[in-house]
Amino acid sequence: MQDRAALGAADVADDQLSVLVADLWRVERVFLLSSRAERVDYDVPSITTASRTWVTGLAEDGTGPREFRFFVKVVQNWRHSPMFESVPPAVRDWAAASVPWQAEPLLYSSRLADTLPEALRMPRALAVRDLHDEARAIWLEAVDTVEDPWDIDTYTEAAFLLGRLSGRDAVREFADLDPLPWSIGSYVEGRLAHGVLPFVLADEPWQHPAVAATFSTALRDRARAAVARLDELAAEFRALPHTTAHGDAAPGNLLRADGQPGFVLIDYGFWRPQPYGHDLGQLLVGDLQLGKRSADGLAALDAAITEAYAAGLRAEGDETPVEVVRRGHAVSMLIFSGLSALPIEMLDEPDSPELRALFAARAAMAAYSLDLLELTDA
Repeated sequence: MQDRAALGAADVADDQLSVLVADLWRVERVFLLSSRAERVDYDVPSITTASRTWVTGLAEDGTGPREFRFFVKVVQNWRHSPMFESVPPAVRDWAAASVPWQAEPLLYSSRLADTLPEALRMPRALAVRDLHDEARAIWLEAVDTVEDPWDIDTYTEAAFLLGRLSGRDAVREFADLDPLPWSIGSYVEGRLAHGVLPFVLADEPWQHPAVAATFSTALRDRARAAVARLDELAAEFRALPHTTAHGDAAPGNLLRADGQPGFVLIDYGFWRPQPYGHDLGQLLVGDLQLGKRSADGLAALDAAITEAYAAGLRAEGDETPVEVVRRGHAVSMLIFSGLSALPIEMLDEPDSPELRALFAARAAMAAYSLDLLELTDA
């Protein structure tokens, strides 16, 4: 029985699926017995991800029926996202060209996996298929993960490997693979100017009861002062030394595979050259932004991962000083996380202790990003 309707346009013919399963198992051929597709329940929306789907089933390779499993991800230009309807018609072409989406299919079609440092790998791609000019379906091996909580050793190991990734010459060959001419200016003029700064500068969001209870007026004033420096900080971001960056190195994108050392790195949509230390921001606060951990010990954890990242660079022969790493991290984190810490997207949710705890964590993240910027100011 075959039931893959959930894949929609990303589906393949049965004989093609048989070829993918044979490739997955590294055998010459298989006989497809059954297959099923089921959409993944994912609580973090992405404007450039059209769908995530599990494809499972049974096949026979001459040794008896065996189960197979794929993860199929469809990426797209965000002009095809329902959220694009909110973009004013006059700026739609500019908006569609301002958000990266092609890096992931290009990287999975490349030799990047062969160049990654030891203990860091990417899922094996069995196929990357064009659905139309602005959408690709990526068929990936499933990764059996370990869901244990992260401790400081996990974070420092991840930071060390991210440092090795950023410092490795063989990886730099792929740093500019995405053809989109993204710039920090397009991010400031797009995402920040339209979706963040109006709320930071307005009074009403700060008067929301849960915001007023967790974001102090002093923090509001510091955030607004940082907004006044945004052009200066964007210019510094452009001038800082750049290297390869994953772009979204949150713990959720560093999977721990069952029975294997290190991490499986996923979600390459924002892969490109960025300032040294850029990946430390999402490593530090990615889970905090989603309410998956508190802000306790943020400064100590940051100090540990920054040193680990710099050590990873040195392991690859890159002697970029830790002070340069720390400043790149500070500027990047303020622009990409600190200024957008105000939880605008949650203001309509019912008040609760859990909501206030999340707001408090986001406030602590904003305060720490501002502290780090001030500590590293020349």
